[in-house]
Amino acid sequence: MYLFPGRYRNRLRTNAAQAGYDSPAFARQAAAETGAMILETPKVWLDTPTCLHKCISTDEHVVTQALAEGKGVLYLTPHLGCFEITARTLVKHGPITVMFRPPRQAFIEPAMRESRNMPGLNAVPASVRGIREFLRALKRGEAVGMLPDQVPSSGDGMWAPFFGRAAYTMTLAAKLALQTNVPVVLTAGERLPKGQGWRIHYLRLHLPEPATLESMVYAINNAMETLIQRFPAQYLWSYNRYKIPPEAPAIPSSLQR
Repeated sequence: MYLFPGRYRNRLRTNAAQAGYDSPAFARQAAAETGAMILETPKVWLDTPTCLHKCISTDEHVVTQALAEGKGVLYLTPHLGCFEITARTLVKHGPITVMFRPPRQAFIEPAMRESRNMPGLNAVPASVRGIREFLRALKRGEAVGMLPDQVPSSGDGMWAPFFGRAAYTMTLAAKLALQTNVPVVLTAGERLPKGQGWRIHYLRLHLPEPATLESMVYAINNAMETLIQRFPAQYLWSYNRYKIPPEAPAIPSSLQR
């Protein structure tokens, strides 16, 4: 797809350049990593034990310290590396409920949900029902996980900077963190070369002061930038992160380029 001029290549180049990665070589590498992500997903879904044996981490203490607080944990996984492996690695610490956006083709949803579910891992749709299940899990002291960089529908987000440009950003993660006062940990699975496996990264998010909805949304975006900069070629730069949903509020003048 990258070899042919069009929307995919243009968006990948533009978004990567916005973050300071403007070389053609970087764009080609990012496209290759996207291909690797697509090809590895069925294996992660269907042969989880083998994949888990190939996961390593030097940040495991971040998880154990957060869990030791006994309040549950909110994990945030951006479109970085292998985001299908991260929740599976966390099951060893206890049950986790993850939220996914149902596909446009409704007939695919049962297969997607079944593939993502496993003992200790419960996938729920991004809906009112899913939010209720999140709150129930956190009240039980369990973990929940979601992707924080999906563009929300109108009215469900706010404008916040992301790599120096205004991006319509979901507020759900920030609201959950403020409402429940649980630890927030960003995580991502870095794809190792030559099929060696994945290095799982963890980054604890510290509450901003004052802890308002706006400051929390900004803090989450800043933390995502920090995590992405560890292995930037594996971010999904082709995702339309800067799109403007219908009826979204106007971009504040302070964030306009």
